[in-house]
Amino acid sequence: MLTVGLTGGIGAGKSEVSRLLVECGAVLIDADRIAREVVEPGTPGLAAVVEAFGDEVLAEDGSLDRPKLGSIVFSDPEKLTLLNSLVHPLVGARSRELEEAAPADAVVVHDVPLLTENGLASLYDLVIVVDAPPETQLDRLVRLRGMTEEDARARMAAQATREERRKIADIVIDNAVPLPELRRRVHEVWEDLAERARGRAGLS
Repeated sequence: MLTVGLTGGIGAGKSEVSRLLVECGAVLIDADRIAREVVEPGTPGLAAVVEAFGDEVLAEDGSLDRPKLGSIVFSDPEKLTLLNSLVHPLVGARSRELEEAAPADAVVVHDVPLLTENGLASLYDLVIVVDAPPETQLDRLVRLRGMTEEDARARMAAQATREERRKIADIVIDNAVPLPELRRRVHEVWEDLAERARGRAGLS
């Protein structure tokens, strides 16, 4: 098995790269998706969040009111740290379960938005950074996601810099290119990853 950390700045196009890797045969473990699953209604995760932040973070249907919780934690670093201390261990445990269930020769791609910021590079056999110039990121966030330019710039500024991400990368995938070119690059990277995974499993 080969474990890969996949990251990139907001608007860099990481989701498209992860989709193409899955198309090639990768096992994808999406940290954001798992973070939502571990606080679904009826989970110990949601109970812990409600105990810490009160019933006001619940929507009428009993699910987590994410915008409400976001407005509480993103304006208070201590509360954000508390939330992370509740959710991150649950995400880590579920990620390990999914990884352990993968075949011996699998390429397991962990999609981790804040990999650089949280110093997680050492957890993976190698790190892929999806890269795009800041002006491309900004254009995508405003044009495709409907953000205001001010909000988009603030979200970008809250993340690691382009240089910091590239510094931890074993492989960089440039995603400021047309889709056919991106697809070719991802397939090229996949061949390398699959060969490494087979080698680790003793199948090469």
